[in-house]
Amino acid sequence: MTTKNKETGAKGEILAQEYFKKLGYEIIETNKRFSRACEIDIIAKDKDTLVFCEVKTRSSDFCGSGFEAITKTKYEHIKTGLFTYLQEHKNYKKFRIDAISITLKPDLKINHLKNI
Repeated sequence: MTTKNKETGAKGEILAQEYFKKLGYEIIETNKRFSRACEIDIIAKDKDTLVFCEVKTRSSDFCGSGFEAITKTKYEHIKTGLFTYLQEHKNYKKFRIDAISITLKPDLKINHLKNI
């Protein structure tokens, strides 16, 4: 991954956190790493539900939306991390996986899919 891609991704994750905070979510952890292949961008709380969120950011929509970059393999890695987290935090009974796609140009667009 190039430095420019990392910067774009980091910017998107900050925007996603701000978006969640505006919705009233509590950010619990960011960039939680479970293994080399498994990292969850945002773990947040939406009322009584734990939200594991994958954030994909694109500088433009020229190559499609960020949602298109969430592969079956990526989704399986998120599930692995989610179940590992729940093993360590048994007090959470409700959870879901969300995805946020952010496009920076020409206009900022934030799309949020709940319970993917």
